[in-house]
Amino acid sequence: MAASINGVGGVGFGGLTCSTKTPLPSSRSSSFRVQMSVPVEDKKRNYTLQKSQEAFNAALNLMPGGVNSPVRAFKSVGGQPIFMDSVKGSHMWDIDGNEYIDYVGSWGPAIIGHADDEVLEALAETMKKGTSFGSPCLLESVLAEMVISAVPSIEMVRFVNSGTEACMSVLRLARTFTGREKIIKFEGCYHGHADPFLVKAGSGVATLGLPDSPGVPKATTSGTLTAPYNDIAAVENLFNSNEGEIAAIILEPAVGNSGFITPKPDFLEAIRRLTKENGALLIFDEVMTGFRLSYGGAQEYFGITPDLTTLGKVIGGGLPVGAYGGRREIMEMVAPAGPMYQAGTLSGNPLAMTAGIQTLKRLKAPETYEYLDRITRELVQGILNAGKKTGHAMCGGHIRGMFGFFFTEGPVHNFDDAKKSDAAKFVRFYQGMLREGVYFAPSQFEAGFTSLAHSPEDIQKTVAAAENVLSKI
Repeated sequence: MAASINGVGGVGFGGLTCSTKTPLPSSRSSSFRVQMSVPVEDKKRNYTLQKSQEAFNAALNLMPGGVNSPVRAFKSVGGQPIFMDSVKGSHMWDIDGNEYIDYVGSWGPAIIGHADDEVLEALAETMKKGTSFGSPCLLESVLAEMVISAVPSIEMVRFVNSGTEACMSVLRLARTFTGREKIIKFEGCYHGHADPFLVKAGSGVATLGLPDSPGVPKATTSGTLTAPYNDIAAVENLFNSNEGEIAAIILEPAVGNSGFITPKPDFLEAIRRLTKENGALLIFDEVMTGFRLSYGGAQEYFGITPDLTTLGKVIGGGLPVGAYGGRREIMEMVAPAGPMYQAGTLSGNPLAMTAGIQTLKRLKAPETYEYLDRITRELVQGILNAGKKTGHAMCGGHIRGMFGFFFTEGPVHNFDDAKKSDAAKFVRFYQGMLREGVYFAPSQFEAGFTSLAHSPEDIQKTVAAAENVLSKI
C-alpha cells in the first residue's frame, strides 16, 4: 500500500511583507497523512521536525533515498531532510511550521528572492497562453538577446533544460570544433552528472564521499584528465604529456561545488594563455556564477573571456533551465546550423523564458551587485568574527552574492584544502543553526547564496545566531 501525503496547502506568512523592488536598506506497507498547510499559531511552538520525519519515512518507499537529488538527503549533516511547504523573499517555511532565513536559494536561482511578485505575475500571464509550445516563440529571442548582450563570451546561445545538459552539450561541441577528445577538469569541480564529468567531482559526489560513480564505462572517462584547482604547473604538465590531444579545459571560474573557493591571482589568466597556446578551447561553467558575481558573470568580474560558457539557475528565475553559448564560429557547429546534434523537448519553454527575462530585468537595476556585495560581506565577516571570538579555526570569503566558509585555518585553494575542514564541527554548527532558524546548504562542500530579498535584519539575526551556536559547540 503506497504512502499518501494529503492536505497540500499554503503557509500563512503571519504579516510578512516582501517588497517587489530591489531592497537597498518504515515498512513498505505503512501509510500516513501529513497536513502541509501550517496555521500561523502553530509556528510559536518548540522546534520540531515530526512532520518532515513522517514525510521522509514515506518518501523512502517511493524514491531512491527518499529524495530526487542526493545532497538533499542530509546524509553528511545528520537527521532527515526538511520538507519545505513554501518560500517568500529570503525566507522558507517547512511543513512543521518552522521558519528559516534561507541561504541556499534553491541552490542559486533565487537571486532576487523566492516567489517574487513581479515574476509570479508575469508567469501567470504567460500561462494563460500555454505552458509549452514545442515550437519557436518570441520569448526565446528576447532572453537570448539579453544573455548575449550581458555575457562577454557569448555571441550565440542555445537554451536547454539544466546545467548538466548544458555542460554535456558544450563538451560535445568542443570536441566537434577541435576534432580532439580529451578534456581537463579540476578536482572537486562539478559540471553535472554526465558520465565524462564524474571523475573527482564535487557537489553531492563530494558531500556523500563517493568514489567516481559506478555505471560509468572506463571508455567514457578515459579522455577526462584532472588537475588540482589553482595549480597551473599541473595543467602545463597535462598539456605537455597530451600534446595536440586536448579539446578543452572546463572549470568553475570561482568554485561553488567544493565549498566556495576563489581563483588565485593570475590563475584564470594563465589558463586562458595555455589554452590559446595549445589550440584548446576554454569553457567557463557559469551555472552558479553567471549573473551572480556580476551581470556579465565571473568572466566580466575577473576580466577573462572564455571561448564557451554554460549557464543555468539564475537565467531561469527558479524554473528548470540551462544554456550554452560562445563564439559564433563555434556555435554554428550546433544543429541545425551545423553537424553537432543536440535537442530538447522543453528547451526554450515559455515559462522558463518568462521567469528568466523578469529576473534579468531586475538584476540590471542600479546598485544591485553593490547591495549583494555589502550584505554578503557583512554576513561572512560576521560569522568569521564570531568564530574567532568563540575560539574556532575558520576561514571563508565571498564575491557579491556567493559565499562560503570552512572550519579550518586555511587558506583553502583547492578540494584537498577544503577536505581539511572539520566536518564533525560543521555538522554541529549546521544543526544548531537550523534550530536558530537559519538554513544553509546541508553540506560543507556547497557554496551559499544571498539575494536581493535578504535584509540587513536577516544578516544581523544570522550573525547573532552563529555566535550563539559557535559558543556552544
